[in-house]
Amino acid sequence: MAWNDDNNQTPPELDEVIKDFKNKFNSTFGGKSSGTSGASKAAKGSFKYIFILAFILWMATGIYIIDPAERGVVLRFGAFQTSTTQGPHWHIPYPVESVYKVNVEQVRSAEIGFRNAQNSYSGGVSSESLMLTRDENMVDVKLAVQYKIANAQDYLFNVSNPELTLSHVVQSIIRQVVGDNTMDFVLTTGRDQVAQEVKTASQALINDYGLGIQITAVTMQDAQPPVQLKAAFDDVVKAREDEQRYINEARAYANDIVPKARGASQRLLAEAEAYKSEVVSKSEGEAYRFSQILTEYTKAPGVTKERLYRETLEDVLSNTNKVIVDSNSNSLMYLPIDQLINSNRVTRSGSNTSTYNQTPSGQSDESVLRSRENR
Repeated sequence: MAWNDDNNQTPPELDEVIKDFKNKFNSTFGGKSSGTSGASKAAKGSFKYIFILAFILWMATGIYIIDPAERGVVLRFGAFQTSTTQGPHWHIPYPVESVYKVNVEQVRSAEIGFRNAQNSYSGGVSSESLMLTRDENMVDVKLAVQYKIANAQDYLFNVSNPELTLSHVVQSIIRQVVGDNTMDFVLTTGRDQVAQEVKTASQALINDYGLGIQITAVTMQDAQPPVQLKAAFDDVVKAREDEQRYINEARAYANDIVPKARGASQRLLAEAEAYKSEVVSKSEGEAYRFSQILTEYTKAPGVTKERLYRETLEDVLSNTNKVIVDSNSNSLMYLPIDQLINSNRVTRSGSNTSTYNQTPSGQSDESVLRSRENR
């Protein structure tokens, strides 16, 4: 139907609407209205509108948004109600319900034995870092613990101060682990193993306490003897290095001398075997020769005796520097004695081409011996 239909009332103009709103506002807060009739009724209507608007705004405050890395924990009159994940949500506004947002993806850190101030090392905390080893030595150990919040509800409500509780747990575990090992193991080869044992044992105790924390990494930042004992410890380290150096040098010397000694021993054994074979063979040959001579001696004793005598003299005289000549010879003044001696030596050292050496007079050694015996 058309608005200009005579049977219907035309809608109010915009000016009239604004004027009517001003009148209601003024009547509500004590102002003068344009009309006197129905003032109290207009005031009640205005209060209703304001109450509705305030209620809408109060309900709108219950809208909240959870980021992907966060978890929302909703409390109703201080008691846990529910947990929410990422996205827009609504809850009954305060004071009925309240929401705590917890970042569960953020990697947090805790320092044990030292403190970091703006990523710069600010010194150690001796009350946390000094601990006793199994061999009754003191070590200064510093740990860095990285963790994330695994359960937002447990993290917020089970323990009043989860970070402080985590620090105490790790301190207790590291003292136990260090106390079960020696100082050398903690300072040298066992650093990674100690850190892994601390992580495993601390996580188990944290789960028992219900902290809602997941330890991601435990790193041993430093492990040194106390400052008061550093000089003595350096001496011990130097002595250990010298010991290892001496051991290496001894092993190198042994590796060099033992093969040589083994080779020399093998050579001596081979020479001994060769000498043994030579002596045995020579002895067997002499024995065989003696048996042959004995056989000949039994057949002709005189001839054999004479032959043996001559052979013996030949062996004896061939190794001397004497020259035997006939006394009846007149050529004694012309004999080159030194040449005869040298000639005799050369004949003995070279290959034997004759059985007897010739004298300057042209006689053999045998004839000279016979002439000597006849005199």
